[in-house]
Amino acid sequence: MTHSIAQAAAHSGLSIDTLRYYERIGLVDPPARDSGGRRTYSDADLDWLVFLTRLRTTGMPIKMMREYAHLQHIGNVTRSARRQILLDHRADVRARIAELQSCLDVLDYKVDLYTGLLADEQKARGATA
Repeated sequence: MTHSIAQAAAHSGLSIDTLRYYERIGLVDPPARDSGGRRTYSDADLDWLVFLTRLRTTGMPIKMMREYAHLQHIGNVTRSARRQILLDHRADVRARIAELQSCLDVLDYKVDLYTGLLADEQKARGATA
């Protein structure tokens, strides 16, 4: 099945401009063209776009994404190198998650503190009314 650039953008969550940019910098192979010269994307292309979107969402730099895509093009002999890129990035993501969890813990503490203080104020007003 083939998909238009608008469908590929909607499926991946990327803008049409971003799809063209990814193509220009080599993250995405130039898609096939229909008889009218319009880009058409396969299901495999959509899967790749979703994967790229996940990498970007997790903070992988474009430079690293380009390296991964380059290795992907080379083929199976690069599996180890691609795995290492993903392992390193996964470690970075886990470290950021731990940092965010620590920040969330502080926010939870403060919210609970203010909730208790406001409840105490409410009780005090009720006792004097």
